[in-house]
Amino acid sequence: MPKQESGGNEKRVVIVGGGVAGALLAKSLQFNARVTLIDQKEYFEITWACLRAMVEPSFAERTAINHKDYFTNGNLVVSSAVNITETEVLTAGGSNIAYDYLVIATGHADPVSKSRIDRLVHYKTENRKIASAHSILIVGGGPTGVELAGEIAVDFPDKKVTLVHKGSRLLEFIGPKASDKAMKWLVSKKVEVKLEQSVNLDVAEGSKTYQTSLGETIEADCLFLCTGKPLSTSWLKETILKNDLDVNGRIKVDEFLRVEGRNNIFAIGDVTDIPEAKQGYLAQKQALMVAKNLKLEMEGGRDCKRETYKPSSALAIVSLGRKEAVAQLPFVTIGGRFAGLIKSGDLFVGRTRKQMGLEP
Repeated sequence: MPKQESGGNEKRVVIVGGGVAGALLAKSLQFNARVTLIDQKEYFEITWACLRAMVEPSFAERTAINHKDYFTNGNLVVSSAVNITETEVLTAGGSNIAYDYLVIATGHADPVSKSRIDRLVHYKTENRKIASAHSILIVGGGPTGVELAGEIAVDFPDKKVTLVHKGSRLLEFIGPKASDKAMKWLVSKKVEVKLEQSVNLDVAEGSKTYQTSLGETIEADCLFLCTGKPLSTSWLKETILKNDLDVNGRIKVDEFLRVEGRNNIFAIGDVTDIPEAKQGYLAQKQALMVAKNLKLEMEGGRDCKRETYKPSSALAIVSLGRKEAVAQLPFVTIGGRFAGLIKSGDLFVGRTRKQMGLEP
């Protein structure tokens, strides 16, 4: 495929990754520059709401959004980036896409469906697995495992749900008070929680019997693995940014979210080395700041007007089914229905869709 040439005075902005941060940045800049969005999928997904779609598949109609629905004035390349130079991004499909500004927003590696239609089918399939199961095993007690257990416990109260976590407490990314409230809630919903254990997943195909590291046996009709996903930055190790990754594979950025030592390459979302919890609303905050600064720079604005990014304290809301939650706020940790009012009903889907220029 021929190289993308610059037209007129419009700057070329290439965004790699169409997740929470990359999608919002593309939407925000599409009328201010020649924007190319490179993503492995044809759609953007509101990831913190996808667990609801497993118990209510129709919910995914609002959480899985084709990129072209909000990104109406740019170039969408459905592929993965495999290399970058000082001037171009090379994709797996063979495109060489030139840039004046480059933004890395690849998040975590998550092998999901390429098309939105296939993603919706996936949720229907998962829902049938849950509905037909008598017993369900969830491995991983971070926010994904806890929220999935909560969704199933509320919508399918007759299921026997077991959650196994290798840590000493649930939700280790936030404080122990929040962990304790989540634990008590799950137990009250008859979810069996086993801490400081792992599960041997090397079982024969079709087997419904699992062993934990302490020798306990768990019978489960279906299994959901909710452990952490690796960062999607390994592809950068053979690029010009190979020396800009920390020991954890995160991209080292300055206060403007530029890759350290570079003026025209940025990183946003989970891939940055910013010392804060990696959460969707913070990725959105970073996208909006970079959009504002890039608009200013492309218009010839002064450096002193640019915003800087300051790490946020541990603020988190973990939904527990449709009406309750546990919330760690700046000065207090709360649980129950009041916390649930903040997030659990719509899971911020309406607000996010509106932010993307769509009907709630």
